[in-house]
Amino acid sequence: MATAGTVVHNLKSALHRMMLIRRVEEQVIDLATSFDDLIRGHYHVYIGQEATGVGACMALGPDDYMFTTHRNHGHVIARGGEPGPVIAEIIGRTTGYNKGRGGTFHVIAKHLGVLQTSAIVGGGVPMAAGAAFSARMRGTDQVSLVFFGDGVLEEGAFHEALNMSSLWNLPLIMMCENNSVPQEGRRQGEYPTSSFAATQLADVASAMNVEAHVVDGSDVRQVGELLAGLVGRAREGEGPFFIESRINRWPGNRGQFPQLIGGPHRMAWTWNPGTADTRLQDWLADSDPVSLLCRSLVEEGAMTRKEIEEVDAAARQEAEEAREFALSSPMPSPESAMDYIFAEGETR
Repeated sequence: MATAGTVVHNLKSALHRMMLIRRVEEQVIDLATSFDDLIRGHYHVYIGQEATGVGACMALGPDDYMFTTHRNHGHVIARGGEPGPVIAEIIGRTTGYNKGRGGTFHVIAKHLGVLQTSAIVGGGVPMAAGAAFSARMRGTDQVSLVFFGDGVLEEGAFHEALNMSSLWNLPLIMMCENNSVPQEGRRQGEYPTSSFAATQLADVASAMNVEAHVVDGSDVRQVGELLAGLVGRAREGEGPFFIESRINRWPGNRGQFPQLIGGPHRMAWTWNPGTADTRLQDWLADSDPVSLLCRSLVEEGAMTRKEIEEVDAAARQEAEEAREFALSSPMPSPESAMDYIFAEGETR
């Protein structure tokens, strides 16, 4: 059983990782808006959902698999990815995790068990089920975790993977990040979702005899505790599991492109949300996972404001250094355009 000291240490580690995700994503938005054609096309960020990704990934072991979505930057960093190669990949540089060939939608880190990402709605769920099936066939205790949004439940691929995973008791954990939930419905009660007929998303999984849970996605403790138990059970052959993480979307994500309302996050907003832009105040007070964790750690006496601000300063420095690393890295040469297309060596 974890001691009080271990729990506090884990929460401090979680806070650092959550702050690092936020500061890196702020750099991504700045790179996209301050430079012409540095990030080509649309892109998505993970601001406001950090507690779900970090809480879930902290429960995984080093050999487990993780599959992600169009918001993959935050998931990869939550899994332990370094911000320099992440940003370098996003802007197409050779020092990126995929040598600049993946871009913003495909930051793949095989050494972390991130075998593939998919911006296609529902694209990651069958792959995660396949990885779980592989673990079962090979006799390992690996677990496969897949993140996806609530819109994925409208896709046939999700229902097929859900059905097969249930029939075969695969070690698969399906984490639905429902960021369409208003503040008053985040923890309980009925609420609207994007365009899905079911009132409670968890009911869909239950219909396939898959154990389903609902968690407050802004609370890293709830997410971490739930996932720690489910990962252990999945290793013992009790999977699959479905989780609906209810999140009140960051206001900067409500437009077609992410917008840093009021600029990068200020720690003063954490302690006094009323000092922020009016569009952010309610979200900062009740839904921002970073602010909620910071305030709870101070209220409990686990950390002081100064200590928390030092954690944020370190995260900002890491993000700034990652930005400079990425910008100073070379683009792939035209001569290398055909590299890595075909597998090398003997095939069998």
